[in-house]
Amino acid sequence: MSRTVKRAFKYRFYPTPGQAAELARTFGCVRLVYNLALAARSEAWTLRRERVTYNATSAMLTGWKKTDDLAFLNDVSCVPLQQALRHLQTAFANFWAKRARYPTFKSRKRSRRSAEYTASAFRWRDGRLTLAKMSDPLDIVWSRPLPEGAAPSTVTVSQDPAGRWFVSLLCEDRIEPAPATTAVVGVDAGLDSLFTLSTGEKIPNPRHERRDRDRLARAQRNLARKAKGSANRAKARLAVARVHARIADRRRDHLHKLTTRLVRETQTIVIEDLTVRTMMANHRLARAISDAAWRQFRSMLEYKTDWYGRDLVVVDRWFPSTRLCSDCGELAGRMPLAVRSWTCRCGQAHDRDVRGPQHSRGGALRDCLWRRCKTSPGVLLSDGAVVGEAGTPWGDPGNPRPLVRGGLSRERFDMFANSYRLRLPRDNISTCTVPSGYTYDLVTNRLNTCSPNNFANSYRLS
Repeated sequence: MSRTVKRAFKYRFYPTPGQAAELARTFGCVRLVYNLALAARSEAWTLRRERVTYNATSAMLTGWKKTDDLAFLNDVSCVPLQQALRHLQTAFANFWAKRARYPTFKSRKRSRRSAEYTASAFRWRDGRLTLAKMSDPLDIVWSRPLPEGAAPSTVTVSQDPAGRWFVSLLCEDRIEPAPATTAVVGVDAGLDSLFTLSTGEKIPNPRHERRDRDRLARAQRNLARKAKGSANRAKARLAVARVHARIADRRRDHLHKLTTRLVRETQTIVIEDLTVRTMMANHRLARAISDAAWRQFRSMLEYKTDWYGRDLVVVDRWFPSTRLCSDCGELAGRMPLAVRSWTCRCGQAHDRDVRGPQHSRGGALRDCLWRRCKTSPGVLLSDGAVVGEAGTPWGDPGNPRPLVRGGLSRERFDMFANSYRLRLPRDNISTCTVPSGYTYDLVTNRLNTCSPNNFANSYRLS
């Protein structure tokens, strides 16, 4: 079943000199209004313990426009200024909800240059976009078409540090569901290989920053030799920004293609919950980690799996996926990053990059099985016991008969999974069906009759 979502379509455009000057003035006024409102709200709370709302800052904006010093605010469209106040209100809401830090002032040199227009501040007619205070439409390069019959509800104009102009059109788009599949894949992030899949496939690391490192170094040395405030320094700064933009564009394009492929081919994607900020404290690996863009990869997977009806499972960051033996289940000791392969005491050799996503996949499916166990009828063991339903029996490896009665906690379930060497099927467990009177052997992937001898490695979904 298709669903309708709000989707932004970003295009590059080339403004005329008059349009560029008008947009530059708008960017400056948006930044000024945001900073004035932030200063007013901070001062009110610091001196009088008074909270200033969006409506109050909107009234302040009306007063600012009437003063001689800020009369130039009337020269630009009022909609982007109001949107700046709304953005500030959102920033404070995120701060109060402890989702972000306290809002900071915008900088003329470092902050993003952008302005947001709602439907009352632009005209969309016959596929041409005209902004308020402008007589001519924008010269947009339509690299891809908008959805048929779609009309933008919000338009955001921005300019990146490399001097490129972009316009983002927010439209309603109908997303068709991806073809049904039962495939499950675990993804392990790395540096030698950007990602390693549980299927054994290794995605090579393109190392975009390293490939352009010499070009970036030359541009930065050239910038350092220019006098501050000179026109030549401004040109050199643009050259550095273009190199950075080239790196970022190639990285984003590669991640988009990879995440789209994973979402199309698999139903459930298992990834690790990495603390990239903490890992960046390792100054020997900080540059390589930032170039890998693991957080951006996860963000893309989150919204794409939501759009196309896929499942994204995030494994706990403390799950020792690379130190578990898949044959005997033993947990190896601590390993430095330099150790990429190891051999268990049982004789099984392991590649950390390959075993990590496989164990992450298994751990995530075990979590899915636990959630399935918590609902009736639960999981039927080969001796007829139901695991997960309140008041049902509990067995131990030495005695297949029930020993303890009562509800099953998560700790007991993990004990059960480890004691019985619980193996999970290659397909999604929610689609695993077994005929009555049989159990599914997760080691051999075969059907067996219900007998106490098959209790250790078998379970059945009712």
